[in-house]
Amino acid sequence: MTTETPLPVTTGRLVLRAHRAEDLEPLLAYYADPEVARYLLEEPWTPEVAEAQLAKRLARTRIDEPGSALALVVEHDGQVVGDVALWTTGDTVSRGEIGWVFHPDHTGQGFATEAVRAVLDLAFGFYRMHRVVAQLDSRNAPSARLCERVGMRREGHLRQDWWSKGEWTDTLVYGVLKDDRATLAPR
Repeated sequence: MTTETPLPVTTGRLVLRAHRAEDLEPLLAYYADPEVARYLLEEPWTPEVAEAQLAKRLARTRIDEPGSALALVVEHDGQVVGDVALWTTGDTVSRGEIGWVFHPDHTGQGFATEAVRAVLDLAFGFYRMHRVVAQLDSRNAPSARLCERVGMRREGHLRQDWWSKGEWTDTLVYGVLKDDRATLAPR
């Protein structure tokens, strides 16, 4: 199987591309925001953390073996508005997990929905994955709604299963199968 991801991915309004060194400041602009980091597993980024995180993401350009990942910046009109990642889970490349973070100035415009649909298209069409999940803090209602908008089904609610930022938190698990693609919301 060819593993070079066909980048950039374009949608009606967005460009999804690999990370570049000049993405440091735009990423830091939203990952440093405590409200953005509230439901993430990590604390708000400092400049040092941003450099380390960007270095990791620069290498995440394709799914080609267990443990591999694809990390994409989402641009609208040449401006970074968020990022989406897809990574393998388990000991195969047929199962994946997806995650996203968007700058709060660019939420409510459908960008996350458009970007996540595009990455799911890659997961099932290009990478031929069988299943993709999203796991999120149960208090993150906007991300739960996004999962549902892109056709993911809520498969579980794990009670107080994750210790995060000084408290036990609940996790929602959403999933979609390749065979579910016919039932996804129209674009």
